[in-house]
Amino acid sequence: MEWIQDLLFNSESVAHAILIYALVIAFGVALGKVKILGVSLGVTFVLFVGLLIGHFGFSVNGNVIKFVQDFGLILFIFSIGMQVGPGFFSSFKKGGFLLNGLAILIITLNIAVALTIYYTAGNVSLTDMVGILSGAVTNTPGLGAAQQTLTEIQGDTAAGAIQGMSMGYAAAYPLGVVGIILSMILIKSIFKIKLEDETKKLEEENAQSQLMPYVITLRAENSGIFNKSVKEIHDVIGRNFVISRMLSDGKFTIPTSSTIVKEGDLLLIVISVQDEAAYTTIIGPKVEHDWEVENSPVVSRRIVVTNSDINGKKLGTMRLHAGFRLNVTRINRAGVDLLASPNLALQMGDRLTVVGNINDIERFASKLGNSLKRLNEPNMFTMFIGIFLGIVIGSIPFALPGMSVPMKLGLAGGPLIVAILLSRFGHNFKVITYTSSAANLLLREVGICLFLASVGISAGAEFADTVFNSTGAMWVLYGFLITFIPLVIVGFIARAKFNINYYTIMGLLSGGTTDPPALAYANKTANNDAPAVSYSTVYPLTMFLRVITAQLIILFLA
Repeated sequence: MEWIQDLLFNSESVAHAILIYALVIAFGVALGKVKILGVSLGVTFVLFVGLLIGHFGFSVNGNVIKFVQDFGLILFIFSIGMQVGPGFFSSFKKGGFLLNGLAILIITLNIAVALTIYYTAGNVSLTDMVGILSGAVTNTPGLGAAQQTLTEIQGDTAAGAIQGMSMGYAAAYPLGVVGIILSMILIKSIFKIKLEDETKKLEEENAQSQLMPYVITLRAENSGIFNKSVKEIHDVIGRNFVISRMLSDGKFTIPTSSTIVKEGDLLLIVISVQDEAAYTTIIGPKVEHDWEVENSPVVSRRIVVTNSDINGKKLGTMRLHAGFRLNVTRINRAGVDLLASPNLALQMGDRLTVVGNINDIERFASKLGNSLKRLNEPNMFTMFIGIFLGIVIGSIPFALPGMSVPMKLGLAGGPLIVAILLSRFGHNFKVITYTSSAANLLLREVGICLFLASVGISAGAEFADTVFNSTGAMWVLYGFLITFIPLVIVGFIARAKFNINYYTIMGLLSGGTTDPPALAYANKTANNDAPAVSYSTVYPLTMFLRVITAQLIILFLA
């Protein structure tokens, strides 16, 4: 039976480490499906199971824990960046400045509450408070940066203070996660938010996007466009549109830029939804017509881009009219329909709605690839070169005037920024960034589970002794106040003053505290990408400021 004892208690054993992680994650995921007061914390329970396992004496080699924790966080953050990257910059233009401003307010209030407690309570050291602050906002890189700064300032004498930081972090972290989620629930309760209504509003907002396609049938009745070409009409309107099909004198055609529009012609047009009034004024009234029942050689099909040579090519360079006699009416990317603009760069995984003769469609499909099997092949090069670049960027020290110790983005901020840039601009360098939804979800879930399990196992041994006494209990309370008060204030402002969608607020609160578990809860609640988009919008700046402010507090106040 010696082998069982070795398997269960030998912390230096690889088999033991894998066993403990598998046990923690399995039970954590299982418990995460249980609802408490109608709320499921999801994978957050992995953290609590890890704390319990650590408390009962099960441990893993410290170097192994450190590696798994950091690698899990990198996987999670990188996959999030790859998922939301294509919409990151557009969302920043539409509301990113506001969201980042609110995130800065969260950071400011977090620090204000922490310093207020430090100066008024008088029973906690500044270094311990920095640890509590880092745990309250679930920011491990900030904790590491502060500990490194303290070591460089005090040398070997800083060991005790560094240990205090770690325990403050461990004490505040669990309720930090809970506090973030509770703030979301409180905001929902205060404003009596119904998720169905928020989903509907979000869909309506997306429908108003300039890139969202809208298909209508118009009858040419405005004499001003009679006997004019499609190009001439386009110049008059001055907006992007696609005429998918045309019925003229009883004949179906796929119009090109030189096609002449005559009185009474029926035009199946793909436009932006808010432009309907302009088109009905210039062309003619909207009419109902079932294009599918007509005996026409013109058909509509979806083609998937799976040929890597097409990645990054603009739609306008594909010679659709001259070479294939086809029209592309819209493009679906990551579940979102985009208007087929000539300047739109195609990416792997794009699904094109194509209209034309079946033989021409098949020829075009062959050019684009149209092989779903190829999409199932993982692009490992992109993933690991992205992680490599992210770590390099995250390790670059930024020297600021008057600062003796440089700042770093760390192992989370660097990979996130690189993932966003790769997913948005990778096609310009012929880099394939497509990842199937299933593969992306698997990476995210594995990453966050490894991260939470590591935090729980490492903090579990000392957690009970730290928390279950008067001093530790106060640390837990301080951490909860640091977490909860700023988030409620900012969440209230976001909803009451700016009427921001609840799903976006959830992502804002998660990103403003750099908290992956809260984001996981938000994603499961929303069942859409809105929290992830707002999370990624504020996360890079938030992470950078969290790291800087933790170091600044040590440099100027310790």
